[in-house]
Amino acid sequence: MLQIVATGTQEAEDFLSKLKARGKLTDESILKTVRRTLSDVQAEGDKAVVRYTRKLDAPRISVKELKVSGEEIGEAYLEVPSEFIDAITHARTNIDKFHQKQLRTSWMSTEANGVMLGHLIRPLRRVGVHVPAISQLLVSSLLMSVIPATVAGVEEIAVCIPPTRSRDINPYMLVAASECGIREIYKCGGAQAVAAMAYGTQTIPPVDKIVGPGNLYVQFAKKEVYGHVDIDKLAGPSEILVIADSTADPDYVAADLISQAEHNVDSAAILITPSLGFAEQVKSAIEVQGESLPRRDILTEAFVNFGAALITANLSEAFILANEIAPEHLELHIENPFDRLEDVRNAGAIFIGPYSPEAVGDYIAGTNAVLPTGTAARYASPLSVDDFLKKTSLISYTKTALEKVTPAVVKLAEVEGLEGHAAAMKIRFEED
Repeated sequence: MLQIVATGTQEAEDFLSKLKARGKLTDESILKTVRRTLSDVQAEGDKAVVRYTRKLDAPRISVKELKVSGEEIGEAYLEVPSEFIDAITHARTNIDKFHQKQLRTSWMSTEANGVMLGHLIRPLRRVGVHVPAISQLLVSSLLMSVIPATVAGVEEIAVCIPPTRSRDINPYMLVAASECGIREIYKCGGAQAVAAMAYGTQTIPPVDKIVGPGNLYVQFAKKEVYGHVDIDKLAGPSEILVIADSTADPDYVAADLISQAEHNVDSAAILITPSLGFAEQVKSAIEVQGESLPRRDILTEAFVNFGAALITANLSEAFILANEIAPEHLELHIENPFDRLEDVRNAGAIFIGPYSPEAVGDYIAGTNAVLPTGTAARYASPLSVDDFLKKTSLISYTKTALEKVTPAVVKLAEVEGLEGHAAAMKIRFEED
């Protein structure tokens, strides 16, 4: 399943080019469909949301069923085992604890000349979370999106999840949302849900920011509404990159590559190592481990599409290549991994050592699993409390302090041709 190629070859260059092109928002037919959906929802509200939801998800859903009732949430608790609630509690506690450390407070400093400057930090008032309903439940994505918003102090959090054909939402998702204190849940997904949250409908009030994953239709929709509302990021297919040397355990590395490849056929699973022998061991381990997994067909296709072991001359070249790829998840299975952290410039999250698999970060560690993908780790960060806060600058000058800077402000304003700015400064000292 895993192709092995040496860096510097045409085969390696072709793979890297294919990797970089994956998940790009370039499909004009999808964009056209998304724009029509957004326009319809903006014009018709609930009517359009229900029409698209009937077409794509639940053929018999009605407007009155769009919002999940308290009774439905109560019934969901009867359908999930207590062990699931215990696991949610464990994950929620760790995620909350990690994000509490990110909180900021407003501040103001007073200079010697009497000038006061600062930041007023406030949470967003209302946030929308999109959680897709695909071949696997995305309970973890729900937790990673709503908990940082809650920690930030967001007053209202609305969650949109596509319904099943029988007009309900998976009970595990409802219980997970409820355990995080979420009661505002809507049965819609895709571009129509993004439109509803951005523009508002008769049932779904508009939000200030939309976060959460989704397919290309969701990503195009988020891109289109950005500016009317804020968004977290444009999320592409999932990816993992493992840097390993000959001291690593090939079974561990194989298992971790599989854990990402099983997401979807466009997931990327990449090994970079200077050891050809180790790469061959990992390839064999993937074939053995993957044989018995229920999502074998998906992970097999993912390895064919975007899986590779890249053989480098040494570890230094491995880190250079990893920074070029800028992966969502980076695992270090090497001797003395902490000594090489300074070599990592671009990665969404770094998993250090053989007992820090990517899977623990997805669920329990507490760090946020909503990470930049598709080389976005070159400039972007994991979802955090900061994504749900806004800062307002504070400025207070005394007359004496303003008088001292007036000549500089006047000169700059005059150079820019903005005489009104200059006049606004000079008028305060004309009597003097």
